[in-house]
Amino acid sequence: MNLTEYLHQSAAVVAATAETPGLEKAMADGVKWTAAALSARLPVLVCGNGGSAADAQHIAGELDGRFLKERRSLNVIALTANPAVLTAWANDYDYESVFARQVEAHGRPGGVLLALSTSGNSANVVQAVETARREQMKVVAFTGQDGGKLGPMAHALLTVPSRHTPRIQEGHLALYHYLCEMVEARVTKRDGL
Repeated sequence: MNLTEYLHQSAAVVAATAETPGLEKAMADGVKWTAAALSARLPVLVCGNGGSAADAQHIAGELDGRFLKERRSLNVIALTANPAVLTAWANDYDYESVFARQVEAHGRPGGVLLALSTSGNSANVVQAVETARREQMKVVAFTGQDGGKLGPMAHALLTVPSRHTPRIQEGHLALYHYLCEMVEARVTKRDGL
């Protein structure tokens, strides 16, 4: 495969994502809940594994720092960003509950968990979602294909119609950049900026 073919495949998956039934409403809900939480200075927590862990940190960087507008910092925490917490908990207990433990620490009613899993089946992400729901947080899940186990657990499901991990992650990038832009616009409008 040459680069042009690769880029066409990637673009085709992003285009197919735009046609996913229910995507507009799921994104609108995710934006609304995330902006409301951040306007109220409630936490938005983000988690995922591997490339999705990097995406979690990318999202936190865009919202905690700055995406497109000058504004106050927003309360966004990537649960993948503290290696001491991750390794201590995984070493002493297990890896499956490493995000759930942090959701227990930082989650608040009215907050939001952004859960990333290309398969939708990552055990530690599933446990984080279970904990977030107990904490009365909204859950926005970014997955591939049918959503896996996270599909029926999420309040809003953002799926990329592929089973190929790199294509799903490319679709997730477009989705979360859109979410960041819309959330930032809402928060700055509410702040009068």
